[in-house]
Amino acid sequence: MTFTNRTQDDRLLPALLICAQAMLWPGADLVRGSVPRASALLVAALVAGLVAAALALRRTRPVTALVVVAVACALGAGPLPAGATAVLGTVGVALALFTVATERDAFTAVLSTVALALWQLLQGVTLHGLSDRDGLDLVLTALLYATACGAGAVVRRRRRARQAAEARLKRAEAERHRLPAVERRRMERELHDVSAHHLTAVVVTAGAALGLRERRPELAAEALEFAADTGREVTRALSAVRAPAPSREELPSPEERLLSLVAGFRRLDQRIGCEIDPLPEGALADAAYGIVREALTNVARYAPGAPTTVLCRYGDTRTDVVITSGPPPAGTVAHGADLGGGRGQGFLRSRARELGGTLATGPTADGGWEVRAALPGRTTASVDASLPRGYRLAQVAAAVGLITQPLLPALVIRTDDMSAGPQVSAGVLFALLAAAQAVALLWLRRAPRMSYGVLLGSALLWPVAMAVGDYGGPAALPPALSLFGTGVAVAVGAAGAAGRDGAEANRVDTAGSSAASSPPEVLPHGDHGTRRRLPALPHGTPRRLPTLPLAAAAVHATALTVAVLHRGTTTPVWAVVVAATAGAALVIAAAHWAGALRGRRDRAAHGVRDARLAAWTEEAVREAWAERRRIATGLETTVLSRTADMVAVAEAGRLEVTADRAREALAAMRALLDTVREADADPELRPQPTLQALDLLAHQCRATGREVEIRLTDRVPERLPIAVDLAAYHAAETLLTTGGEDPALLRLDAEGGTLTITATGVRGTAVRDRLTARVAPLGGTVSTTSAPDEVRLRLPLAKPAEEEL
Repeated sequence: MTFTNRTQDDRLLPALLICAQAMLWPGADLVRGSVPRASALLVAALVAGLVAAALALRRTRPVTALVVVAVACALGAGPLPAGATAVLGTVGVALALFTVATERDAFTAVLSTVALALWQLLQGVTLHGLSDRDGLDLVLTALLYATACGAGAVVRRRRRARQAAEARLKRAEAERHRLPAVERRRMERELHDVSAHHLTAVVVTAGAALGLRERRPELAAEALEFAADTGREVTRALSAVRAPAPSREELPSPEERLLSLVAGFRRLDQRIGCEIDPLPEGALADAAYGIVREALTNVARYAPGAPTTVLCRYGDTRTDVVITSGPPPAGTVAHGADLGGGRGQGFLRSRARELGGTLATGPTADGGWEVRAALPGRTTASVDASLPRGYRLAQVAAAVGLITQPLLPALVIRTDDMSAGPQVSAGVLFALLAAAQAVALLWLRRAPRMSYGVLLGSALLWPVAMAVGDYGGPAALPPALSLFGTGVAVAVGAAGAAGRDGAEANRVDTAGSSAASSPPEVLPHGDHGTRRRLPALPHGTPRRLPTLPLAAAAVHATALTVAVLHRGTTTPVWAVVVAATAGAALVIAAAHWAGALRGRRDRAAHGVRDARLAAWTEEAVREAWAERRRIATGLETTVLSRTADMVAVAEAGRLEVTADRAREALAAMRALLDTVREADADPELRPQPTLQALDLLAHQCRATGREVEIRLTDRVPERLPIAVDLAAYHAAETLLTTGGEDPALLRLDAEGGTLTITATGVRGTAVRDRLTARVAPLGGTVSTTSAPDEVRLRLPLAKPAEEEL
């Protein structure tokens, strides 16, 4: 929703509420020929104006809007007739409470709901007592507020999840263009190190030995031995450049980069202490590094010698980067104070803002300076600014003050005679049953069976509460209220079941295409191949009927029938039973349908995101792999061949030729460095990645916010059959790109002519058929282990292929 649409919505809803209130009062009175007093119309206009103004600003000041709406309706209820603020006092307050739940944190939303409900409870008890009607009104009011708060919390959670998913996709899209450049820079740096150290050392050593061979002939033998050993070391180093291990040990980690940065500033006599958590590769690590570097640079410029601390905490929901410096020592001269260009603070904020985070800078109490950045964490969600502890205490104090002030409504609301009686009020029993259902809903995800049992058991107690409390209101109303909690549970269960069934039903069987060509591409949502039946549901097995909706409809129909028949009615019993069953079944079916619809929509959106993420990961790895193969081809045809010639002539004892071959290899290396940045020729001719690209796959997954670890044992051959190599890589890619954001571990081992890939931290049920389709043509198998999130894939190893793709 755009800002303009949200602004129009903020103004439209209050206007609609005022129109609805005007139709109820004074519209209904005018239709009956009764003209309200002018004073009553004036008070109603003032109340409506305050409510409309508060609701129009509810998104920017939700808590203030809630207080204004509630107080205005309470104050207006005194001089106005009954029903004059009914719509504004119910729907208006619920709308304001819903906005609090969507725009503020859960603590504020729950505190507002509880404070408002208790305030109205104390107000009603103080003025009217607690009769059965008042108790039922309290249950209805609490139900309305709980519904508004719960719906707002669901909307807020879904919005944050959607934002987190969008942020992850945005990061993946940015990283897919970054990975080829990162790989190119890595190889360029490695090639430079090889040329700068090994080959240059051979040239220098051989030249020195040739110059001194008349006086020190023993140097020639040493130079030849050094050239041969160095040549073999160059070959090993270049092989590592072509196919690095998928672990992070080859390159400095973000933590090591930050520690190295701190060490560099310490060499400038800066007193710096640091606590740094490991960070994932990618934009987050780059932003943290840039913020720390800029902050430490400013300390060195403006407060040299000041004690400084660097704190970097990587959490589930946020990453905190805090750099705090104290005042500089007395008498210290800031020689670099005039070197700043004034753009550093803007660059810091832009780094944080690009990731969806925040950054604040300012002086400390002791005269120092602090830079505090809040960046996304493992969930890649945008972070909220942390609230001080005093703010929470102020919230609680304000709520307590509101709850304990029933004297204000007592001054303006009409009082009735207090009702008293020795028996227990039906309203109290209704409130207890409603509280039990609320607690059951809170435990629904942790203990679903117990929650369902409490909901269905309490539904049968509503007719009992009506009889014990001598309830005199509509007989069908209390049992109908109990349907709300059960309907929520049915909807939640249907949503989860729809997501699971959809994940299984949408598995794509691509065995035909994978057997005839290269591994298939990731299909966007909505494209389906030939469907496979699940092993758990063989042909002819009927789909299991939903047990909970049927049980819920039967229990609530029974409760409704008992309540109506106990009160007494002239309607035939069979008609009551049919009407109660039809009503309960209709409500439960509607809840089940709504939950299933939501589950299918969530699953569809999740499938689209997974497909896009997998496609971008495949594209990034393939482009980076093409860069590696292009440079590796240059190594094989130029540098490695000349290095091999150098080793051969060195072993043959020809020192002059050895020096020439070393110079040729060094010249070839430098020429290759000059052409490293040349673009690839044709994207369609890029080679398919193999297991040697696992380090690129791990790097891309980490850069998009997922912790990935890949372990290869020494038993895995360096050269695998081409079909096995391709299938194993694409299986690993499928496992790592469809497992969500949970940390993943991929283990590869080979024993007895079988390559085994074990993956933990992945959704094995959703990918099992896709993996089976990939490995079945090669005689491979896919199985699950005792761990719920572990999948094991086995591929038979054939005779190694003669050539590599």
